Amino acid sequence: MENPAVTAPAEGFFPSFLLVTCGTLLAALLGAAHRLGLFYQLMHKVDETSVQHGGENVAAVLRAHGVRFIFTLVGGHISPLLVACEKLGIRVVDTRHEVTAVFAADAVARLTGTVGVAAVTAGPGLTNTVTAVKNAQVAQSPVLLLGGAASTLLQKRGALQAIDQMSLFRPLCKFCASVRRVRDIIPTLRAAMAAAQSGTPGPVFVELPVDVLYPYYMVQKEMVPAKLPKGLMGRVISWYLKNCLANLFVGAWEPQPEGPLPLDIPQASPQQVQRCVEILSRAKKPLLLLGSQALLPPVPADKLRAAVETLGVPCFLGGMARGLLGRNHPLHIRQNRGAALKKADVVLLAGAVCDFRLSYGRILSHKSKIIIINRNRDDMLLNSDIFWKPQEAVQGDVASFMLKLVEGLQGQMWAPEWAEELREADRQKEQTFREKAAMPVAQHLNPLRVLQLVEETLPDNSFLVVDGGDFVATAAYLVQPRGPLRWLDPGKEKPTPREAFIIQTLHNYLYFLSF
Repeated sequence: MENPAVTAPAEGFFPSFLLVTCGTLLAALLGAAHRLGLFYQLMHKVDETSVQHGGENVAAVLRAHGVRFIFTLVGGHISPLLVACEKLGIRVVDTRHEVTAVFAADAVARLTGTVGVAAVTAGPGLTNTVTAVKNAQVAQSPVLLLGGAASTLLQKRGALQAIDQMSLFRPLCKFCASVRRVRDIIPTLRAAMAAAQSGTPGPVFVELPVDVLYPYYMVQKEMVPAKLPKGLMGRVISWYLKNCLANLFVGAWEPQPEGPLPLDIPQASPQQVQRCVEILSRAKKPLLLLGSQALLPPVPADKLRAAVETLGVPCFLGGMARGLLGRNHPLHIRQNRGAALKKADVVLLAGAVCDFRLSYGRILSHKSKIIIINRNRDDMLLNSDIFWKPQEAVQGDVASFMLKLVEGLQGQMWAPEWAEELREADRQKEQTFREKAAMPVAQHLNPLRVLQLVEETLPDNSFLVVDGGDFVATAAYLVQPRGPLRWLDPGKEKPTPREAFIIQTLHNYLYFLSF
């Protein structure tokens, strides 16, 4: 007698297998159709007669974001977007080297509070920008780099100046994207502009293949050859190329929003602000260190200056914060920072980072209560596990925090003796500089005398662009920016070999102790 328990599974196996197989094939076909853009083409059209090109979409987004300048070294891959920018009133500034274009965009970003934009051609044009892009990353400058690229179908096939650009820029940029269809230009650029300014600002990269920038008729001429192989294979190739062309331009000129997306800027919580108010209200010798992040939007420099003056705490200024209080402000202390930090009972690091510029935190006194505010959590806690420890660490926008802190303190004042002590030390150090500047030299120039003359003759509308080692370090003590956003330096620079050796040795030592 036949056992139904044995035959039942075999009878149900084949229908289930066929169902799974058919479902898998259907899913694969639907996925392929989606990747080829067949569904999108059913609902949207391709305007084969239009002479519009993707460069116009790029220019429209830049104009909608308030971009006034685009820096470049002209190349064929990116020519359409440069022409379109010029037509819309965006000034195209041609440089002699691509790295200069990105450095210029970085400067515009810092001075205007908008995104600085540079556009360079594919391959060597992009590789030439690496130093400036890395500097923008380190200095936390919102820079948009637009890079040309080989056409979408010819990438990884040995096309002119074709390299793996995305892999090169992913470690350097907050946001990297390669546009594959003309209709994607606008949303991709809007997302890139928002990413550059959100959180901790930094550079972003958008790759624009040549076929998404040029008009339909020119791309058609290059993409679909006049003569194709005959037979079935010829018809398949012809269909594939024409479909790629259609997918590239379908829906390209349909209206899309071009304006800015909302920015994600971290803010201190009311509880954090209140705890910092309580710490600072009990201070006898408070000290404020303002770094570059304090000058980031959305708070304008004049409001931040008013907040610092209302706070009434003696302060040191660094990076882009130099010049915030103008010249000879009674709250601005410029000399003997190390000694002041050792004496302070509360230190507020507002955008300042405990890297080599603050001796990795070793310069801070263990008796001081440290409040640190920074948009970037890693920067905020740098070396805190080794040389220093914050009493309160606040991840948020620096200038907004300063405004809330002043509001919470409600006009509290500190004894004037502390500020006068720091100013007296300032005067003594400056007198030492003046005496050294007056010393005759047998050969060459006295660098202190040179800087003294620069300070005496510098016009009030000057912008200072500084880079270098000891000379610039001395200039930071002697040459005073005349106002906010008038001092441009590279940001965090590399430590000296000796500093790098010391910090690496300490890290290795602590690492081995953990075992």
